[in-house]
Amino acid sequence: MTTSTTELGLAETTLLRFATAGSVDDGKSTLVGRLLHDSKSVLTDQLEAVERASASRGQDAPDLALLTDGLRAEREQGITIDVAYRYFATPQRRFILADTPGHVQYTRNMVTGASTAELTVILVDARNGVVEQTRRHAAIAALLRVPHAVLAVNKMDLVGYQESIFAGIAEEFTAYATELGVPEVTAIPISALVGDNVVEPSANMDWYGGPTVLEHLETVPVTHDLAHCHARLPVQYVIRPQTADHPDYRGYAGQIAAGSFHVGEAVTVLPSGRTTTISGIDLLGKPVDTAWTTQSVTVLLTDDIDVSRGDLIVPTKDAPATTQDVEATVCHVADQPLTVGHRVLLKHGTRTVKAIVKDIPSRLTLDDLSLHPHPGQLVANDIGRVKIRTAEPLPVDSYSDSRRTGSFILIDPADGTTLTAGMVGESFASPEPVKDETDDDGWDF
Repeated sequence: MTTSTTELGLAETTLLRFATAGSVDDGKSTLVGRLLHDSKSVLTDQLEAVERASASRGQDAPDLALLTDGLRAEREQGITIDVAYRYFATPQRRFILADTPGHVQYTRNMVTGASTAELTVILVDARNGVVEQTRRHAAIAALLRVPHAVLAVNKMDLVGYQESIFAGIAEEFTAYATELGVPEVTAIPISALVGDNVVEPSANMDWYGGPTVLEHLETVPVTHDLAHCHARLPVQYVIRPQTADHPDYRGYAGQIAAGSFHVGEAVTVLPSGRTTTISGIDLLGKPVDTAWTTQSVTVLLTDDIDVSRGDLIVPTKDAPATTQDVEATVCHVADQPLTVGHRVLLKHGTRTVKAIVKDIPSRLTLDDLSLHPHPGQLVANDIGRVKIRTAEPLPVDSYSDSRRTGSFILIDPADGTTLTAGMVGESFASPEPVKDETDDDGWDF
């Protein structure tokens, strides 16, 4: 059994992962609810529950935001706190949607929702225009290398559907996003409450000739093709049944993070650097000749070499360099600050190693994209540059080359709290080189 590239391409082009983001009360949950409702992706009992909840609040029409705001605190406060994932489909494409919060203190949740997205819908209230949180979300989308961005200028009904207001907001946002390096911005004027240009074209904005939100989601090309990235297989588990039927079976299981692997291919195991060839690939209990991105497989190797959880199997001809010095752009997500000299655990793929924050060269100011040099620490929701020294060599890719193997998280070794999400390599705003400072308080590698 061999999986073809045609089958792989079909799976990837018919599934779109996207996230919604925006400032507080810009209407994200209402947009998502409208999208689900008007595309007939809401079950009858779900809609009836929303109608009852809306009526109990004295509302004449169903509050479609309740389709996504599932937590009690979200319903009581009328805000989004947690990332809400929704799965729906149209005849053209399947979707995985992440509705992320708008409050600045929940910006970390937007990082979670957008980290696997191929498109981000950023909402703006037409009455307020581009605000700081809009810029923050655009910056995160750029840092996470989300290939496509949609600017949804919402509440156009409250500004009389004026084309000039939409055009001004679209021009300001596009200029800012372009400076960040966002590759593509599509601006759409909408009213999520009324339904203008969400699923159906608006009769109130005949000056707009572009797609509706759903039409764009159904037709945007999914260009971030992990199948054509550097092939990487993080080893998650070593399988040795040692049974009568399989006395000598030794396989290395994991989910292929990027690229493809073939039987007979020369591979290198990192960080040890030992080389061998693939003698077999098992997929769902059956042997295959080739395995692709996101498939969970067991790889068998020709030589009996030392391979364990946390190792990375890569093609010998395309192996990344290993390093103990990692430079990255990060978004700090914990309440406790990240400081120079901070002892952390760095989790990269399936491998976790001790590390020290050697320097924080800069913190990004979102208003003008300037860099505040040597802030000494990053607090919750800060975006900045860090230099990290690890106790063991790591095979890291640049995040611009691979979102899976170019990313990592920093963990508090005391309680396991996730501190920071990191993207290896240069960002859209690269700080000037700074001199590393020595560290003498314990974890000096």
